[in-house]
Amino acid sequence: MSFHEEKVPQFLDIFNQSKEKIANFEGCLALNLYQDVTQKNVFYTVSWWENEKSLENYRSSDLFYTTWQKTKVLFNDKPLAFSLQIFDEVKKFSDTSFNPL
Repeated sequence: MSFHEEKVPQFLDIFNQSKEKIANFEGCLALNLYQDVTQKNVFYTVSWWENEKSLENYRSSDLFYTTWQKTKVLFNDKPLAFSLQIFDEVKKFSDTSFNPL
């Protein structure tokens, strides 16, 4: 998600207000927020879900709707979303606090 630079604090407020609710939504296994190293106004949320139905339940929820309504007006570019599955897992992070930079 790419934001207008002056809107980043607003996005972070929205994320901080909703992150525990999202993380505790039924079926959510993990939720992380990543920031691009060179473009400080670009963020990625990565969430893990028990199954596709759990993700769809979240996407159909009031929580998603209200969070998305507040967030989407802050973008400076079209957001992208991907649903992925592990194709080949070579090595796992053993420490979830790992920060490579």
